[in-house]
Amino acid sequence: MAQTYKFGNGTWARKKGSTLAYSDTNNAFKPLPFSFERNSIATRVNKEGLIEVVGNDIPRIDYTDSTEGVLLLENSSTNLITYSEDFSNASWIKNNVNLTSGFISPNGTANAYKITEDLTNATHRIRIASLANGSAANKQFTYSIFVKKSEVKWFLLKTVINGQSLTVDVWFDLENGVIGTESNGSGTIEDYGNDWYRCSINIVTNSSANSLNIYGYLADKDGIPENYQGDGTSGVYIWGAMLEQNSVASSYIPTNGSTVQRAAETCNESGNSEVFNDSQGVLFANIAALANDGTKRRITINNGSSSQFIQLEYRPTTDTIQVGVYNGASQGYFTESINAKLYNKIAYLYEDNNFKLYVSGFQLGSTITSGTTFSDGTLQNLSFDNGASSDSFKGKTKEIGYYDEILTDAELEKLTSYRSLNEMVTELNLNAL
Repeated sequence: MAQTYKFGNGTWARKKGSTLAYSDTNNAFKPLPFSFERNSIATRVNKEGLIEVVGNDIPRIDYTDSTEGVLLLENSSTNLITYSEDFSNASWIKNNVNLTSGFISPNGTANAYKITEDLTNATHRIRIASLANGSAANKQFTYSIFVKKSEVKWFLLKTVINGQSLTVDVWFDLENGVIGTESNGSGTIEDYGNDWYRCSINIVTNSSANSLNIYGYLADKDGIPENYQGDGTSGVYIWGAMLEQNSVASSYIPTNGSTVQRAAETCNESGNSEVFNDSQGVLFANIAALANDGTKRRITINNGSSSQFIQLEYRPTTDTIQVGVYNGASQGYFTESINAKLYNKIAYLYEDNNFKLYVSGFQLGSTITSGTTFSDGTLQNLSFDNGASSDSFKGKTKEIGYYDEILTDAELEKLTSYRSLNEMVTELNLNAL
């Protein structure tokens, strides 16, 4: 089998405006770079596990959940908190707590704060009032903050939706890295190493909402009302607060005095007509979605437009993919259910009257035995979109591969299977026993 196109799989090269895919057929290395654009800074987790800022138009190879790295592509988002790291600023209202600065944060510098309860029998919290003022109605927001346990085990994130008379509460267990009680909303906790967790809550507003108050509480028990007797010394470490209009917490956006927007990213036009076989082949991808966000997100081998292509698409329907050939009509299409936010190894075989889909070592659906592919010279490049700058893929890509001839069932099974038990446990977000 001839793999004429390679991207990722632990091998990365990038510079401003591009990231490298390549062919090494017959040990002749040929560059097939993607063009890349993002008109803003952004952050990634580097190989050392630290959050770092990268400049405009620099592709992000992110190591948050993979030692081999992934290409991270995201939509635009804005951090609505104007001082995301300086909790001493007056925009953060402190109630019955003390702040101490100079602790090592997830970016490796001494800019984290410790928030410590005072001696009162009351709530112990920090908060910002009236964010998203006048533009909060009928939207989804996510509030996130990095937190590390010191003497206090529990941390509570709260949002009061003004006008809607609704409070969202989620308790986080910083000792075990799990979520406790949830009230009127849901939370997520992500491990960032060195006992730091990114805690986030999702907020859905209705037409009555006009603004949000956001809070971070020290809490002495799971789900218990927030008032308790402080001891004057116990607390947690905090860093990197973010409120965004988004269904999930996206990559961290630092601010210092104003809101900051991260621009959307585009990555497309890799390869050429010599790489892709119009009549038969296999497209392989090891990818994960960022969210089930009700949008189309496509990777395509196309003719430079959206009129002829091979597609791998996350559908607007939750946890659904669709793959197939389009050459003026749909050919060999599969629509299947998967867990979209986990990494999935997906292989699609196309040939006249022979179309197959394999995911994670198994064939999904029956072989489709009718349908036509393309005439010579049609397929020109691979893009993280529909071929015409729409339906852009937003997600995490570990690897993309292309084979210019069909593979056997045994080869497709091996290609999409896990290489070890440890890889399978990790990819499926399981706990080894």
